[in-house]
Amino acid sequence: MTGPRPAGDLASAYERCRRIAAEHGRTYYLATRLLPREHRSAVHALYGFARTVDDIVDVAPDGGQSAALDRIEDLFDAAVTGRPVDDPGTGPILAALADTIDRYGIDVDLFRAFLASMRMDVPGTPAFRATYPDMPALQQYMYGSAAVIGLQMLPVLGTTVPVAEAAPYAAALGEAFQLTNFLRDVGEDLDRGRVYLPADELAAFGVDADLLRHCRATGVSEPRVRRALAHVVAVTRGVYRRAEPGLELLEPRVRPGLRAAFVLYRGILDEIEDSGFRVLDRRVAVPRRRRLAVAAPLLVRTVVGAG
Repeated sequence: MTGPRPAGDLASAYERCRRIAAEHGRTYYLATRLLPREHRSAVHALYGFARTVDDIVDVAPDGGQSAALDRIEDLFDAAVTGRPVDDPGTGPILAALADTIDRYGIDVDLFRAFLASMRMDVPGTPAFRATYPDMPALQQYMYGSAAVIGLQMLPVLGTTVPVAEAAPYAAALGEAFQLTNFLRDVGEDLDRGRVYLPADELAAFGVDADLLRHCRATGVSEPRVRRALAHVVAVTRGVYRRAEPGLELLEPRVRPGLRAAFVLYRGILDEIEDSGFRVLDRRVAVPRRRRLAVAAPLLVRTVVGAG
């Protein structure tokens, strides 16, 4: 258990995480606005940590990511064992995260699994994977990068059944969100030297990383690529269907917020289809008007339920 922290410092730490979520996760942040107030800060803390680590992998200078991950893992260990974290950049985020872990009894091994998967994104390290040969290999990565996020959220949100019963659905929802991100960000990931789509399933449509890079460089919309992406979209919709029953296992007051996240993230797949699968030369997103159309009725349900 971590030691007590000054209330003012902790409030500031949570506010830092809220700002990170508001700046970087528009769909995610809108969904958290639909959660009861007492849940929001913890969700922001979980997001703030995940985003900070993700930025280390994607933004830190080449060659510096591994050392930066070592550093943040050491700081994480310090924070969750009550030792001081003297780092102005990550200290507040880790303070909010450690408080959230304490308050909700979240298994710290879930965060270690997340950090392990992030190491698979760092070129030049033994764990690095630029491509994944098949879906089982990709799912091993997604356990740490996505499934554990859903599992971290369960104690925060609360369930109407034992957590172990809801866990497979939460893990599937994290995987569905991650696959959606992979589809939306194919072009950006190629620029970083990575492909997060199963190579064997792409190959079935005559697609490989070289063809994806060619389409990225030229802006050409290749029929084989469109068919391959349509297949992965269909696979991802199947993961959403597998995850959806778990929404009803959550505490009633948090269901509107998670329903919004579910509908909005799944809606990214619609936008990908509507664009003609043009994810290699642009970044598709759910339009603001559609996000608000989804959120507004769920917000009413949240307010009524709180009353």
